[in-house]
Amino acid sequence: MVLALCLLAQISLKAGMRPGIPEADDLPPPPRPEMLRIAGLGEPATLARMALLYLQTFDYHGTNALPYRKLDYHKLIGWLDAIQQLDPLSEYPLFISTRVYADVQDPNRQRMMLEFIYEQFLLDPNRRWQWAAHAALVAKHRLKDLPLALKYAKAVDKLTTVPDVPLWAKQMEIFILEDMNELEAARIMLGGLLEAGPINDPGERRFLENRLREMEQRLRSEPSSNGKAR
Repeated sequence: MVLALCLLAQISLKAGMRPGIPEADDLPPPPRPEMLRIAGLGEPATLARMALLYLQTFDYHGTNALPYRKLDYHKLIGWLDAIQQLDPLSEYPLFISTRVYADVQDPNRQRMMLEFIYEQFLLDPNRRWQWAAHAALVAKHRLKDLPLALKYAKAVDKLTTVPDVPLWAKQMEIFILEDMNELEAARIMLGGLLEAGPINDPGERRFLENRLREMEQRLRSEPSSNGKAR
């Protein structure tokens, strides 16, 4: 790990970092993933954890009233991507991406981080579905961007194949469609889920059946829903 420590120190020195607590605008360009692999000396998981600790020192201190607002998110995403490549089985890079860096009060930075999370999900949907699901929730509730939330939710539904993905994650697309007033599409999907889906919990089935009846009632009372005559 001596080589790994030297690598991180060299990156810091080349960036001209000031002494003391590193500030957001001190974040150096990300290292190449192959450089990190060489520096890992057969212990990529250990180096990945070290690199994440190093990364989180930037703009992390409590004196900053707007944490992470000054971080260069292009550089930040490069770091996170390199670290994730170093240890593909680790979930921590995506954890801090969703829980920390996507939580910044800046819509542009949020969108950049959500797209990074989505791209990482596409590389391993069955292991990374929860981060894409969280991205859908951030897009819906924080950004108020329903089409973006639908994109992420639809990917979770269509691309995950393992049986342990919970139904709430599979159902997000339906309820986002409902929020978008795409009632017919939501009704068809929910009806299909109730007919063929593995819903073993009676309470959950009753809840979904009630939602389906509500959608059907809305469709009957809104004959011009979605701008189409019925």
